[in-house]
Amino acid sequence: MLSNFFQPTLDFAKQLDTEDNLSRFREEFYLQPDSIYMDGNSLGLLSRRAERTLLESLADWKEHGIDGWTQGIHPWFTLSEKLGEMSAPLVGAFPNEVIVTGSTTVNLHQLVATFYKPQGTRTKILADELTFPSDIYALQSQLRTHGYDPDTHLIRVKSRDGRFLEEDDMIEAMTDDIALIILPTVLYRSGQILDMKRLTAEAHRRGILIGFDGCHSIGAIPHSFSEWDVDFAYWCNYKHLNGGPGGVGGLFVNRKHFGTRPGLAGWFGSRKDKQFDMEHKLTPAESAGAYQIGTPHVLSLAPLLGSLEIFAEAGIENIRQKSLQINQYLMNLIEHELADYGFMIGSPREDVRRGGHVSLEHEEAARICKALKKNGVIPDFRAPNIIRLAPVALYTSYAEVWEVIQILKKIMIEEQYKLFHNEREIVA
Repeated sequence: MLSNFFQPTLDFAKQLDTEDNLSRFREEFYLQPDSIYMDGNSLGLLSRRAERTLLESLADWKEHGIDGWTQGIHPWFTLSEKLGEMSAPLVGAFPNEVIVTGSTTVNLHQLVATFYKPQGTRTKILADELTFPSDIYALQSQLRTHGYDPDTHLIRVKSRDGRFLEEDDMIEAMTDDIALIILPTVLYRSGQILDMKRLTAEAHRRGILIGFDGCHSIGAIPHSFSEWDVDFAYWCNYKHLNGGPGGVGGLFVNRKHFGTRPGLAGWFGSRKDKQFDMEHKLTPAESAGAYQIGTPHVLSLAPLLGSLEIFAEAGIENIRQKSLQINQYLMNLIEHELADYGFMIGSPREDVRRGGHVSLEHEEAARICKALKKNGVIPDFRAPNIIRLAPVALYTSYAEVWEVIQILKKIMIEEQYKLFHNEREIVA
């Protein structure tokens, strides 16, 4: 890996760019001049192909009107299913186990409503204290709906250091009173990858269903949900998958659960050949499509068609290899250039445990982020003290990473961050 032959020079960065077999995809994206985008783990950039497929869907509406449901370039009636098939290789699933629908939290509500079945002493849900807040809000509300107090029935595995979770601690918490487990694939602050295969096996050994939030991993790392026998998963498509702001989410349901009635039923969960019978008795689809609720948001689905074309061409294994290498390069530069300025890398150093971004901790993180933006670098702040930097395999160059660290070093030398308040913006 890069640590074996790292050099801190711009020439070395440029050499790495010439050897990058994904560099041709950079021209696919709308990169702004005089700006370096390091926030693709929050919102991916627009690609020309995503723009094209969005415009094609607009043209379908313009030219066909209501007949766009079955005619045109991208017929809407089966668009969610088509995108599910295109997404399946990224999560390691059979095509009919994936559907693109809803949003992260709506899909979580659907899956918990479907698979949380408290019985006897098994009434609690297991999560963790570092997970994204929206998941906790959803789980708390689901428990209340079932008549349980979240303070006693939502168990959150504690972190030993505030950054990482230990699988041993999570397994220890899989007690006889747990009915369902919801965990992230990748921790959104530190970027730690959880051992999904091991956790799934241990949950099943104890008779517990387990699902994963893949928001911070899909499009950045390979998955094998079917092979690992994961029960279900859900994610957004606007981060590493570049599906567009507020883009439609995705969900996976293991085919062994097909036939389990959706907890939250809706018209688009119907079997396609029965949907327009308009009966008052639902005939659920015999696939992950059963867990759709409402009409697909066509104009938010459309950009993902173009984006997933790129992923199919690039290959998730190649994306992961580049991501690991460029993030290792970033960490090497941080240690070489910023050792005297109070930074600490808050992400795992082992490749197998690190996702698609690097968390850089500093007590002045909020104001440093503002100074970076003033200098044309787009980072991401997470309270209380984290600067998340995400070199994206498809469109970030090594030379850009080198420049980001030089800018950051200049900010610290000149104390430019002192011009700003050390508090987050409304949207961090």
